[in-house]
Amino acid sequence: MATTVTLKPNAIDLSGSTSGTTTLQATAVAGTTTITLPAATDTLVGKATTDTLTNKTLTAPVISTISNTGTLTLPTSTDTLVGRATTDTLTNKTLTSPTLTTPALGTPASGVMTNVTGINYDGYKNRIINGAMVIDQRNAGASVTITTNGEFGVDRWKGQPSVNSKFSLQQNAGSVTPPVGFSNYLGATSLSSYTVGAGESFSIAQYIEGFNTADLQWGTANAKTVTLSFWAYSSLTGTFSGALANSAVNRSYPFSYTISSANTWTQVSVTIAGDTSGTWIGATNGVGIRIWFNLGAGSSLSTTGGAWAAGDYRATTGSVSVVGTNGATFYITGVQLEKGSTATSFDYRDYGRELIMCQRYYYLHGSGADQSIGDGSLFSATILMLNINFPVSMRTAPTLTQTTGTNYYRFWRNGTSDDFNDFTYIFSASTRCAALQAESNISGTSGWGGRTVTNNASASLAFNSEL
Repeated sequence: MATTVTLKPNAIDLSGSTSGTTTLQATAVAGTTTITLPAATDTLVGKATTDTLTNKTLTAPVISTISNTGTLTLPTSTDTLVGRATTDTLTNKTLTSPTLTTPALGTPASGVMTNVTGINYDGYKNRIINGAMVIDQRNAGASVTITTNGEFGVDRWKGQPSVNSKFSLQQNAGSVTPPVGFSNYLGATSLSSYTVGAGESFSIAQYIEGFNTADLQWGTANAKTVTLSFWAYSSLTGTFSGALANSAVNRSYPFSYTISSANTWTQVSVTIAGDTSGTWIGATNGVGIRIWFNLGAGSSLSTTGGAWAAGDYRATTGSVSVVGTNGATFYITGVQLEKGSTATSFDYRDYGRELIMCQRYYYLHGSGADQSIGDGSLFSATILMLNINFPVSMRTAPTLTQTTGTNYYRFWRNGTSDDFNDFTYIFSASTRCAALQAESNISGTSGWGGRTVTNNASASLAFNSEL
């Protein structure tokens, strides 16, 4: 196709074989003006009017103003998003390793924060006390054969037998390696091959105080869901079980879990919808929730698991009986009961705080030889009295727990001493303090003061207000 170029004084006309003419006209300029016809490497020179660019590539453009209409699409995953002074809203965007400098998070209308790491938490998430089996005031790691209902393996964890001497409890029994993150566990060892009777049960239990469960609102339409989580280890395999119950033991929730590999730690999580029926005590110092880990239960105390039942049930039907196999073991640690339907990381508490929480229920005042008990005085020539202050308010006015024997205790006074076997009784006890009185082998002058100590390696003096 031929093109005709016509030169005019202030313009150039381009015409082809078809109709129509294109006129290139320059505005008046001083000097010489050059017009370069298009090529692949052309430079697009901006002008005052607005043009639309379609399917064009801009190399290192300078964008001075962006209007608030349209969509800006970032081309690749390696692009850099440059911040600006105004506030933008990012919706459904993924930020990889962002750095937030003094962010204003505001107050969310709703939502649940789950599985969060790296955030310091200082609440009371875990309703279990001594769930990591760290505190053992009574036994200092020694084994205890469970002969009565309520003997403790470690603080707050007791054995409950229908028949005496069928299992023992001990902190770190068997000396196996605990799960990662834990240093201790509670171990139960079967001491015979016992066939459990229909109305019998054997368990490890903790009773939670009502003050610590009242907010769950069980027994109402607003009952909260909870999740029980723990680590379990056994020489046996199969379906194991446990249960939660109210104070009156007429509402219970048996649950089951599986240990597939013998002598291997298994992490367990059980979610339990709060009970909307029955009577559950509120914010009092009585039993709020009973928790049992079954070691063997008869048919009368077993039922189908996974639902609330009206009655006293400690296990699910057909679950493993640890006491049925001589020498069988069952170990547990990391026990946590928390509000919500998700098991979160274990709520570690520092040793001092955990000890104080345990001392509300059991306080070991002195143990071993030559341990100071306190200052006292002679009420009369043959009666010694002294006062004991507790480090924390106990659940109720406690009872006295002591080991006794010949000359287990000593009263130093007036340059000499009296050795005596025990304290006769506790009196004027409150949740904060108590008075003790000794009447055996005491001889002196009324009004003399002195210091009282333990006088035997087996001597111990404690105060008990356990549930």
